[in-house]
Amino acid sequence: MAMSITHQLGSLSGSPISTPSGSNVSNDSASIVSAAVMWKPQPSNLRCRVQRQGQEIDGLSPPISPSRSPLSPLRADLSVACQAYATLTETTTIDEEEMGYKHREGGVQVKENGVPVFVMMPLDSVTMTNGVNRKKAMNASMQALKSAGVKGVMMDVWWGLVERDAPGEYNWGGYIELLEMAKKHGLKVQAVMSFHQCGGNVGDSCSIPLPSWVTEEISKDPNLAYTDQWGRRNYEYLSLGCDTLPVLKGRTPVQCYSEFMGSFRDNFKHLLGDTIVEIQVGMGPAGELRYPSYPEQNGTWRFPGIGAFQCYDEYMRSSLKAAAAAIGKPEWGGSGPTDAGEYNNWPEDTNFFKREGGGWNGPYGEFFLTWYSQMLIDHGERILSSAESLFQDSGVKISVKVAGIHWHYGTRSHAPELTAGYYNTRFRDGYLPIAQMLARHNAVFNFTCIEMRDHEQPQDALCAPEKLVRQVALATKEARVLLAGENALPRYDETAHSQILNAASLSLDDSREDRKMCAFTYLRMNPELFQADNWRRFVGFVKKMKEGNEENRCREQIERDSEHFVHVTAPLVQEAAVAVMH
Repeated sequence: MAMSITHQLGSLSGSPISTPSGSNVSNDSASIVSAAVMWKPQPSNLRCRVQRQGQEIDGLSPPISPSRSPLSPLRADLSVACQAYATLTETTTIDEEEMGYKHREGGVQVKENGVPVFVMMPLDSVTMTNGVNRKKAMNASMQALKSAGVKGVMMDVWWGLVERDAPGEYNWGGYIELLEMAKKHGLKVQAVMSFHQCGGNVGDSCSIPLPSWVTEEISKDPNLAYTDQWGRRNYEYLSLGCDTLPVLKGRTPVQCYSEFMGSFRDNFKHLLGDTIVEIQVGMGPAGELRYPSYPEQNGTWRFPGIGAFQCYDEYMRSSLKAAAAAIGKPEWGGSGPTDAGEYNNWPEDTNFFKREGGGWNGPYGEFFLTWYSQMLIDHGERILSSAESLFQDSGVKISVKVAGIHWHYGTRSHAPELTAGYYNTRFRDGYLPIAQMLARHNAVFNFTCIEMRDHEQPQDALCAPEKLVRQVALATKEARVLLAGENALPRYDETAHSQILNAASLSLDDSREDRKMCAFTYLRMNPELFQADNWRRFVGFVKKMKEGNEENRCREQIERDSEHFVHVTAPLVQEAAVAVMH
């Protein structure tokens, strides 16, 4: 989801990234450091003989952290670094569990006390030619994440890549290799069925359009795209108004989504429940269950604008007309609200969203917002019904992402949530119906903006991410549905980590028990994450999340253990740098 453009994701392709002030880059003259330099691969099969507690162990060497200095690409042969690590461990004891390795006992996965952490992979992990992008870097990064105690990774499985050229023709090439790589490193996978376009939102570092044959159909019938009241089309995701119509070369969009997921299941059934532990089903722009009400592409929307309703394509208007006629109010079926302002207005700038006498709180507003939000819930219901049927008894969880739209949350109308399809106001809980829908299909409620604090946001926009997270936690508790989270923007600071830790096990006013998340997904695997200071903080964060509220483990001890991990791996990194220099 998108709130601000102040935090941009680093590219793993080697594009320049600015060196943060105060960083420990040894070359002071380098104000720009190549991402390819900051994040270098290590061969996954590098082996060394490690002396530990009186015995030698011949096994895979642990992963390296990135070099602090701008260097040329690492050589494939890191035997010097491996030997340095072997020398180090002659006097240093390394415990596998401390390094994040969990084993099965009697074939059953050991249960952790805290919340498992997953890390999102780069959006372009699979190339447009269905290969793995930056393969060596991927291998090294997975190894590093595993060593830090990360449970697994989240990867986007793009509709626009796999079924790109022709309907029903699936190319899983890059994903076969990527999933096997995750399995090799012992990482679990959250696979996102990404039925949306990549490009146009904050953090979209590459462009992946919808399948070419889908865009051909949209060019023939522009009403397949979401449309605002000014006739502006949005091509991020097909309009849910045509969900059940055979508009895609004889198939309905829901059929296309279902058959795509079915092909994924058939091709990776040997990994389901073991390596692949979750299927997150994309439901809209950015993979979230919402309307594309705040598109950043071409400067259409800017934070903290209220956004705009997306119900003006012919299919949505036809549904609205039928709904109005069904309650004997045909005059309400002509269009959505005409006084709801523009994308970058604030609630009080409009007649529909204003506090006193706003249309949102009148009979027409109640009718329209009920229809608009129910269309979104029905969309989720249709796709989840298919996903639940396809993956039943496979051992995987099904999940759905819901956007954390926290701006103007302190107003009565909650305008940005309403335009996105969440009928949440001062007088109505809009997240409980969504949670209840997910509960009917045993799906996990995945929510964003977990890292944010109220006081960090613009106060004049009445932002309240903490209050929003609490409301969602209460809704999922009442609906008895699992709650998972992720950060909305890339953050590497202790303040954000602390906020995530608190939200991961939230104390609710009406309960003695904390509302604990079932998982947290960290945004994102990139060069910044592997910079020395960020990596050190991240390692500590993962350990704290894994420990949870275990009484016998104080936070100070966890921090000491984390520092120990960083210390143990540092010589390997330094020796890798020396090996490259020569």
